[in-house]
Amino acid sequence: MNKKRERRGFTLIELMVVILIVGILAAVAVPILRGRIEQAKWSEGAASAGAIKTAVRACFAENPAAITAGAVTAQMPTLGFSAGDLTGRYFNDTHFTIGAIDAQGNATITVTAGTGLTGTASLDGTPGGAGWVYTP
Repeated sequence: MNKKRERRGFTLIELMVVILIVGILAAVAVPILRGRIEQAKWSEGAASAGAIKTAVRACFAENPAAITAGAVTAQMPTLGFSAGDLTGRYFNDTHFTIGAIDAQGNATITVTAGTGLTGTASLDGTPGGAGWVYTP
């Protein structure tokens, strides 16, 4: 009687090919994911900049002379913020600056890099403006 020998399992070559493919996929995916993490961190700054932009417009509607361009920390009580209201995990009150304010109360909010971040960003509040712009 001739018994056929059954092969079970994977050869070493097959396992090495699978490990090579997984390694290549990881090498491609890690830089992409790191960029997404950076963008997610900057979204905290975008949210705070949006709150500041809304506060500037509301304050400007009530008293146009009360709000001026400059550091947000100096104008926090005027804008209705208390110390620490804009403090998050990556940004705090000192990272935000109000740019020029137009006749309708629209302002550009500039955000400097927070903890562990690089670059700058701005939120253009003028109609037809660029919106949220991040520069690495």
